[in-house]
Parts: sequence; C-alpha cells; structure tokens
Amino acid sequence: MPLSEHEQRVLQQMEQALYAEDPRLASQLQRTAAARTSTGLDRRRLALGVLGALVGLALVVVGVVTQLLWLSIIGFLAMVLGGAWAATPVRGGGLGVVQEDGSVRVQAGPSAKPGQQGKAKPGGSFMSRMEQQWDKRKEQGP
Repeated sequence: MPLSEHEQRVLQQMEQALYAEDPRLASQLQRTAAARTSTGLDRRRLALGVLGALVGLALVVVGVVTQLLWLSIIGFLAMVLGGAWAATPVRGGGLGVVQEDGSVRVQAGPSAKPGQQGKAKPGGSFMSRMEQQWDKRKEQGP
C-alpha cells in the first residue's frame, strides 16, 4: 500500500531533520538500507543452495538405483550442504550498536559477549534510562 502525499511529505521532512541533526548516522542508515535492498546476493545464494540440494537428491537416487553407496553418500552431503547454504544469511549483515560519536560497532558473531548488550550507564541519556526500565520489566516477569 503506497503512502499518501501527506505521509510522503512528513517522511521527507523527517529524513531532512535526521540529515541536519546527525549526518553520520543518516549516511550509515542509508548504506545499511541499500545493502539490505540489494537482494540479488540473497536470491543467488538461495538459488545455488536449492540447486545443490536438488543435485544431491538426484545423486542419492542414482546411487540407490545403481547400488553405489559412495555416490549416495556424496549426494546426501550435497543435499545437506546445499540446504545449509541456502538457509544461512550472508555474513556482515549483523546488528550493531551506535556509539556516542555516531559510529556503528557490529555486535554479531562469537566475539559478542552475552550480557554486555543492553547495559546502560545509570542516569545517562533518555535511551539508556528506557533500556534500564525495559531490563527491570524483563527481570520482574509477567
């Protein structure tokens, strides 16, 4: 559903205000959005993974019909690897944290230590106070 003219104007005003207030964050968001909208790599990855799984399935069938165990094993491995290749996301698109200077530090992967994300300084900015309140609510439960 497309945006109305009024909604488009409001969105443009918000974008201009963001560029005026924090150009570094705005350019980072623009690069991230451009990377996410270029789905050619994701589609190519999915297509190659499905193709690999189908070739593997064909090898399994041929291996069973000809009673060649090694061909069936190779086909099974191709099926598993093709499915895994299609299902895994492209690396480098992890979540990040915006630092005080406006730069973004990626927090995805094994280097991110659990429990370090979401820790806010006491009495800090509005966002850190909101994060503290959110953490308190999560700890208290329903």
